[in-house]
Amino acid sequence: MAKYLLASASGMGFLCLIVGFSPVQALPNLEIADKNVAVNQDDGSYQKNDSHQSDLANNISSQLLIANENQKNLPSVKQQQKNQDLGVDSAVNFWQQIIPQSASSSPTSDKLAQVTSVSQLSDVQPTDWAFQALQSLVERYGCIAGYPNQTYRGNRAMTRYEFAAGLNACLERINELIATATGDLVKKEDLATLQKLQEQFAAELATLRGRVDAVEARTAELEANQFSTTTKLNGEVIIAGVGASGGAPNDSDPNIILVNRVRLNLTTSFTGKDSLITGLQAYNFLGGADGQGSLQQSLGLASPLLSASSARTSFEPQFPGLNVNTLSSVGANSVQLYKLLYIFPVANKLTLFAGTAAETSDAFPAITPFNGEGQESISRFANLNPVLRVSGGTSGTGLASAAGFIFNISPNLDLRALYGSVNANLPEKSASEAVPGVSTTPLGAGLFSGSSIIATQLTFKPIPALDIGLNYAHSYHEINILATGLVSSDIGALAGVATGTPLTLNSVGGTVTWRLSPKIALSGYGAAIFVDAASNSVDASTTFTSWMAGVHFRDLFKPGNTAGILFGQPLYRSDTGGSAQLTPTGDNRATPYHLEAYYRLQVSDNISITPGAFVLFNPEGNSNNETTTVGVLRTTFTF
Repeated sequence: MAKYLLASASGMGFLCLIVGFSPVQALPNLEIADKNVAVNQDDGSYQKNDSHQSDLANNISSQLLIANENQKNLPSVKQQQKNQDLGVDSAVNFWQQIIPQSASSSPTSDKLAQVTSVSQLSDVQPTDWAFQALQSLVERYGCIAGYPNQTYRGNRAMTRYEFAAGLNACLERINELIATATGDLVKKEDLATLQKLQEQFAAELATLRGRVDAVEARTAELEANQFSTTTKLNGEVIIAGVGASGGAPNDSDPNIILVNRVRLNLTTSFTGKDSLITGLQAYNFLGGADGQGSLQQSLGLASPLLSASSARTSFEPQFPGLNVNTLSSVGANSVQLYKLLYIFPVANKLTLFAGTAAETSDAFPAITPFNGEGQESISRFANLNPVLRVSGGTSGTGLASAAGFIFNISPNLDLRALYGSVNANLPEKSASEAVPGVSTTPLGAGLFSGSSIIATQLTFKPIPALDIGLNYAHSYHEINILATGLVSSDIGALAGVATGTPLTLNSVGGTVTWRLSPKIALSGYGAAIFVDAASNSVDASTTFTSWMAGVHFRDLFKPGNTAGILFGQPLYRSDTGGSAQLTPTGDNRATPYHLEAYYRLQVSDNISITPGAFVLFNPEGNSNNETTTVGVLRTTFTF
């Protein structure tokens, strides 16, 4: 059976070659017989019109017959070949309308003679576009015939007699090749050897068959019970022990606490290029509206409202135990939706994103290698530039509804921007007050009338070892806060001004990372936040500044382990204007500093342990506070 299949397939292939390379003449302006095929004479390509599905291959014979009947009425024209160096596919030429020359152009006295070398054909030159094809048919298959005068006449039409003679020669050659190749294909000795091997390896073959059956059954079970064909699940579990000493004068050191944070992220793709991110989390940090139960409050370093502090760890939410939208409490380890964001490309260099639970860090790259709440630095100060945290931009609870774009200008330059609204889901503010002048919906209401932010970041890489990020943010706040959660002066940013005073903020910052080697990098940031009262009845302004610098190590002592040492100044009032105070009443003004060191031990692919500590000098910019040390032992599980 294989023998006849081989003969049939080979015969059809040679038929196409014969028709394609035989001496023919094409009318250059004649339409193709099947109008569903468009032939490009320059490159030999063709396209089909899907609205018509004619099968030209089944009508080859009828086309040739029609052409032969019309040959007496068609003038002979010279074939036009636009690209002599391009080996045009014979299958493309085959779809062209074939018009044989009149019988008078091919004397019947000429007889075809078999040739054994293409060099025997005097009118075929190596520069001819079909030279290699003719050479293969002559010297490899021996089925091309020439005229007695040693010419091939490749530029003229052939008669049906000539076609029959060439085709017959090729078919005879095919039969010879098949007979030679299959005459002694399988011997009796080979069959006996095969049978013996089968008997010797019968046990192994049976075992292999069983394993294949088991794999097929297991695969079927997994396919039947898989979670989703479009969604992937990953998670992170952080369990940490935190202890601290120092803080406000006359306060005793707090107890060591054990805290956790669990996150599950579902990433769904509908097109293969887009991503719908749904994040769930639970944690047992406490704080609430007044900071009760938080480590910072025990140290005496927290603000009286919302527990903002420089003693906060990296993996702690900005508003622990509190839904800041409505000032309602959140129970320990209750499950919350902390992220809901859809990211989708709309052009080659443009990607859009939108979501009702989003953070600035979802869209803006961090630049610094210290970023990583569960893997890198242990303090909130070291993780990100403060400009990214303005307006609750990294609350840890998906505080804002946001929409924006990512524009990849070049491989080394991209621009990103977003608009975020904190209480976009609330139609109106509450009439009741939580504290004097502050509603129980302190961040306002509505997509455009409540607290909001417009933020941008330009990220570029001038050289492979250098990353730079430049940030700007303009925001409006319904109350007198920065909403960074970094220092206690975040609440009551305009010192001496009522808490219910609305603000406008203009924040600028830059982050730089310079990789000295694949394993050592220098990184730092600088930030300035310009705060102005947005009320016509209040004239007040304040400038906050912050900076950080450090060195990061990769594969320290063991591959996979990382470490960091960093030093900097937390947010600090550097200037004020109008009725704003530079130093709150009762404070002894002093520049605060932050010193941190940590080492992450990668126990396995999914488990890491990070011991570390940070020291606060002049905590919260007040030298009355004692130097404070916060120690952390963090264990992170990822899956």
